[in-house]
Amino acid sequence: MAIVAVVDVTAGPSVGFLPLVALGPAFAGLMGGWRRTALVGALALVLCLGLGLYDGLFAGRRGFTALASVAGVTAAGLVAAVMRQRREAELASVRSIAEVAQRVLLRPVPRSAGHLRVAVSYTSAMAEARIGGDLYEVVASPGGVRVIVGDVQGKGLEAVETAALVLGAFREAAHDEPDLSSVGARLERATDRELQGEKFVTAVLAEVRDDQCVTLLNYGHPAPVILRRDGTVHFAEPRRYALPLGLGIHGTGGPEPYRAEFTPGDQLLLYTDGVTEARDHTDCFYPLGERAVLLKDPDPEAALQALRGDLVRHVEGPLHDDAAMLLLRYHER
Repeated sequence: MAIVAVVDVTAGPSVGFLPLVALGPAFAGLMGGWRRTALVGALALVLCLGLGLYDGLFAGRRGFTALASVAGVTAAGLVAAVMRQRREAELASVRSIAEVAQRVLLRPVPRSAGHLRVAVSYTSAMAEARIGGDLYEVVASPGGVRVIVGDVQGKGLEAVETAALVLGAFREAAHDEPDLSSVGARLERATDRELQGEKFVTAVLAEVRDDQCVTLLNYGHPAPVILRRDGTVHFAEPRRYALPLGLGIHGTGGPEPYRAEFTPGDQLLLYTDGVTEARDHTDCFYPLGERAVLLKDPDPEAALQALRGDLVRHVEGPLHDDAAMLLLRYHER
């Protein structure tokens, strides 16, 4: 508005810059509240009136036309500001509900459980999202520490609903069932009963007891990474991959549990395919096997954040899929 006033005084009344004073209330309506828009609009009207008198425009219709333009834009800006503030209030309410849903669905995992120290990282592919189709949970049960990391097929609210179903079934089964195979069988029954159509969930279940071994059950999920104390990296591949959860109606057998050595100083990383399938600008996948050595910080959470930072730098931009990582570090009590 100041620039328009200077230009109008310099150029004179013949050029017709005066209606551009309305840009002030127009931008105020886009960026500020209704009070600020009204204040800027009033200032614009005073400025338009002063410049009109200075230029002698009220002898004809040009001065009144400029005043009408400023008044009309101010009124439109006020309406826009009120509507925008209402939408922002609604969005704030939705975000608060999403945060509550996140705390219910993906509860904070315990930082320690038995011989294990635990850290988790979740990166949503959507900038404003708090929750998505990836899931994880850690349960300290009488049968040992039991863990699940999974990935729901699909996106949106349906994926969140399916994730809630799987997590609810796992939390109950992890406390009640005597072994990991029974936990898996209970999950299979729950998902086969509830999931419709071609929905499915890839998942890996892990159980750590006091025998310095980890038992794994893999439902079509990427194999966990074991980082040994000496720095060697090993992918804990199952002997045979089974179908994901929710596809048991096809009549194939479930997964067979398998064991891997897991001793003090070792680390177990469970993750979703959003990590290994993240690509850089040359279309190369993230080399998790090579970068797992980044998990060297004494603090498991800092170590996992270092790996997450390297993943984000690899894609050089936002991720195209949700990426969840859960790190278990074995230590002596």
